[in-house]
Amino acid sequence: MALQHFKTSDFDAAVDAAPLAMVDFWAEWCGPCRMLGPTVESLAGQYDGKVLVGKVNVDEEPDLARRFGVMSIPTVIFLKNGKEFERKVGVMPADAFTAILEKNL
Repeated sequence: MALQHFKTSDFDAAVDAAPLAMVDFWAEWCGPCRMLGPTVESLAGQYDGKVLVGKVNVDEEPDLARRFGVMSIPTVIFLKNGKEFERKVGVMPADAFTAILEKNL
């Protein structure tokens, strides 16, 4: 299960079922989001089978963005058993995300 694109309707079931999830909140028009995209896709492949990695388009799913209080994009939220435990805002190198994932696997 590589990178998933979440809709509001399937988000809770997918994230609640995963012991560890990383969700990128982004938009098509956002330059920094497009810069971060390849990093998120790479991490999805690297952690396939261990971490649920997904994306939420804030323009298409504004309720999810509102629910998580996403004020700036890109915002990457880390969830354990469906509960947020950390977030990173802005473009960052892959190791900023892998450090969190490795610590929580």
